[in-house]
Amino acid sequence: MDPGRSGLLAIVLIGLVVACALTFTVWTAQPEAESVPPPPLAAPVLTAPAPTPEALVVSVVGLVPKPGLITLHTGDRVADALQGAGGALPGADISALNLARKVSDGEQLYVGVPPPPELATGSPVGSARGTSGNGNDSKIDLNTATEEQFDELPGVGEVTAKRIVQWRTENGRFASVEQLREVDGIGDTRFSRLRELVRV
Repeated sequence: MDPGRSGLLAIVLIGLVVACALTFTVWTAQPEAESVPPPPLAAPVLTAPAPTPEALVVSVVGLVPKPGLITLHTGDRVADALQGAGGALPGADISALNLARKVSDGEQLYVGVPPPPELATGSPVGSARGTSGNGNDSKIDLNTATEEQFDELPGVGEVTAKRIVQWRTENGRFASVEQLREVDGIGDTRFSRLRELVRV
């Protein structure tokens, strides 16, 4: 065997061994990649349930398919009570009913029929609420009277009567006679003349 070729072959083999050793050393010396933990899940947002409207009961009588007690909620209007009773029967006159008025617990609605005589004074057909026996029967109820009834009051007139009903439609029931001052066109002088003629 040629000693020159065998020596060269030995050198090549030694070089390969050294190269493999260096490669292995470098590869094992590399730091291991750290695993990144997944981001924490966001906690679910809990929303408080909406408050349940307070229930109230009204009585609907007259020309309706289902007269009787109707359960409504605070903020419901005469139209809701009428719908709960099945609506007005054909031919029933509901023009005296203020369908936009908010109802109150315990009141009675007369649909298409006049209220009993003891309730008729100062109350329009379809919304009589009873009498108190304290001399208020002759006064106009601010929460149930019609434009025609307000128009009959001294110093009111058609325009102011419309404004009173409009205030009631936009703001709900009058809580006191004093709130009549909030109606456009009713100043101190006119209010002083009306305060003894109306009630709530």
